[in-house]
Amino acid sequence: MNPSHHVVFSADSIMNTAARPQVIMETGLGSYLTDRSGKTYLDFIQGWAVNCLGHCPPEIIMALESQATRLINPSPGFYNQPMIDLADAIVAASCFDHVFFCNSGAEANEGAIKLARKWGQLNRNGAFEIITMENAFHGRTLATMSASGKPQWESLFEPKVAGFVKVPFNNLEAVEQVISDRTVAIMLEPVQGEGGVVPASDAFLAGIRQLADRHGLLMIVDEVQTGIGRTGTLFGYQHADIEPDIMTLGKGLGGGVPLAALVSKRSASVFEHGDQGGTYNGNPLMTAVGNAVFQTVSHPEFLLNVRDVGDYLMTQLNRLSDRYRLKGVRGRGLLQALILDSERASEIVKSAFEKGLLINAPRPDVIRFMPSLRVTHSEIDQGISILESLL
Repeated sequence: MNPSHHVVFSADSIMNTAARPQVIMETGLGSYLTDRSGKTYLDFIQGWAVNCLGHCPPEIIMALESQATRLINPSPGFYNQPMIDLADAIVAASCFDHVFFCNSGAEANEGAIKLARKWGQLNRNGAFEIITMENAFHGRTLATMSASGKPQWESLFEPKVAGFVKVPFNNLEAVEQVISDRTVAIMLEPVQGEGGVVPASDAFLAGIRQLADRHGLLMIVDEVQTGIGRTGTLFGYQHADIEPDIMTLGKGLGGGVPLAALVSKRSASVFEHGDQGGTYNGNPLMTAVGNAVFQTVSHPEFLLNVRDVGDYLMTQLNRLSDRYRLKGVRGRGLLQALILDSERASEIVKSAFEKGLLINAPRPDVIRFMPSLRVTHSEIDQGISILESLL
């Protein structure tokens, strides 16, 4: 079949919630996706930073095949061994003590909001407000949309969930000014992904920790996009040498399957029986995959390579920025953005798709790169070459 001709099909039965190109993706391997017509794409989106080991990695295939023959879903009312093993691994590799598994980053963040409010009832005279950041993205449930600082969402699905106070990102003084007796927590992403790949400075993260300690508040880090090696350390908060009270994980934790986690220090872990749950939460099929991903990504040599390849990507993007007089590069590890000189990111993304490169435009003047953590120098060169032809 001629790869240049897309296959005609109908998707009328799919609810129209996203602008999708008229192709059906059929197979994936490593850094590449192939559609039904046979056209291959270099994938620097990877399911929005989900496929940390690339498409169809052998570790995930083996975990699914092995676990599917043993136990898929005993119900969340029972323990299972993969659930315990993954929780133990996360606790051993972090500053946290307890883990609750769920299905998506939004669900994990919803849980973090509930946990903070329960903690406020018990420890801060019923305080319930959470300080969040402008341009933040925490998910698409009603509460997580309310916590997010996405301007386009301000008038959607009103009335929103109350109790979120927004402040400018990387502005410690602004955070301190809005702390009150009603405040229970400060919640932020170590890198604002949907906000345009804007990293929190290490000083800002450390300052938030100090403010939380001074005022008796919880610090919540949303690591749905930055966790599991994406920034070159296992968790993004580790760059700032701090210890948050609550962390959320998603995306890369499952490496392509629905898996997320709410992770807490013992001092903040105040849920009682019945406060939190979910039909599929912690099922052994998904947590077996999580174990395979975590064992791979947490290896020091793997993370060292992420930093090396991330440095190479940043060098190449900076070269493009200098050559075409763009506005620079920002990000960390393998979550990076090229800042354009005009609002043409969507046009470039569309043209790149036609040339077989998958990239993303979270802002009109920003192109985001979220390749597999196993991406190679030669694959980066291939992607940069396509991008350069469009610039």
